[in-house]
Amino acid sequence: MTSRVRHVTVDSTDAYRLGTFWAEVLGTTVAADDKPGDDEVLVAADGITLLFVEVPEPRTAKNRIHVDLEPQDHTREEEVDRLLSLGATLVADHRRPDGLGWATLADIEGNEFCVERSRGERAAS
Repeated sequence: MTSRVRHVTVDSTDAYRLGTFWAEVLGTTVAADDKPGDDEVLVAADGITLLFVEVPEPRTAKNRIHVDLEPQDHTREEEVDRLLSLGATLVADHRRPDGLGWATLADIEGNEFCVERSRGERAAS
């Protein structure tokens, strides 16, 4: 069982401004439907996709960047269980009864990351 990185999420105080900066750095543009004032901005470049999300708080102890994992050949729940068995800890459970949501985990040093639904789970909804 494995996961792949779906996108890297970056907390920000101004998602469009920071997304535009990184789009320039990577030689691309923000997604066509993103505009100033949006609280989420997507930047897709060769080999990586970045998602900038506005949060109300400035960086303190929380990661500014975290990885979102997408299970490849099993469900989100199976992947969460597998990662917990490797030593990760569950930080926050945002999974909903309707199957949407995600789980936030921390690695063995406390760095946070998320486990989303697999592609098959998303297609089934």
